[in-house]
Amino acid sequence: MIKKEIFSVPGAKGRNMLMDLTYDDANPKAPLVIFAHGFKGFKDWGSHNLVALYFAENGYRYLKFNFSHNGTTPDKPIDFADLIAFSENTFTMELDDLGAVIDFACNGSAIHPAKGVNLIGHSMGGGISIIKTAEDKRVNKLITMASISSFRNLWPQNAEAQWKIQGIMYVHNSRTGQQMPLKSTLLDDLDAHPGRLNIIEKAAAIHQPWLIVHGDADLGVPVSHAKELKAAQPNAELVILPGADHTFGSSHPYGNGVLPSPLMQFCIKAIQFLDQQ
Repeated sequence: MIKKEIFSVPGAKGRNMLMDLTYDDANPKAPLVIFAHGFKGFKDWGSHNLVALYFAENGYRYLKFNFSHNGTTPDKPIDFADLIAFSENTFTMELDDLGAVIDFACNGSAIHPAKGVNLIGHSMGGGISIIKTAEDKRVNKLITMASISSFRNLWPQNAEAQWKIQGIMYVHNSRTGQQMPLKSTLLDDLDAHPGRLNIIEKAAAIHQPWLIVHGDADLGVPVSHAKELKAAQPNAELVILPGADHTFGSSHPYGNGVLPSPLMQFCIKAIQFLDQQ
């Protein structure tokens, strides 16, 4: 029987991160996958729960979590109820968050300990997962979906000067209508850690098997990003899905009980990749 368990662990600055683990109780020690969501995303966005179910039905435990400063809270996991936290987020804190989730998966404090983990990162979460894979030997395999090749691709380059002067910038969330604040400490973090937060440099340093998946209809993160990542790490496998957009056909809320076709294609490719010895 497929089960889902809810957990919470401290993330950056002690802020709790809500997580859920989907698995088949007949296989409680199955290999473990950790999913890292993207910018303005969260663990229950769109069809993420259907993806977790698919992986559990195909022999994997699937752990997804909300980054500590993604704007949600443990009691409001699908709403951006804490924009102050969102404004204070940095990529270094997200790396700390992912490290804490890997610790949780491997230490056996609440679940059967994983001997190693497989990472799946979407968009910004892809960039975070690339860096973490290069840094952490506990990562066995990496899958990125519609990943960015640079954190600075998340905003217009001509916005940075004014952003630094004002100390804050607002990004529009077209789904909720919210103006979501970002403090210039996000830029300070990039400037303070130019080597660690260089996604392309970290991509070149990855030794683990890596599957890069991108859609050729992605308007949010063009497919050129995937090609840059592949060029940086020639050993990675690149799959370009025809007609797939940035969310692989999904949306939020997602009322269909069946995965959209592009996302199903992604899941099939991902399972095949993970099953390879």
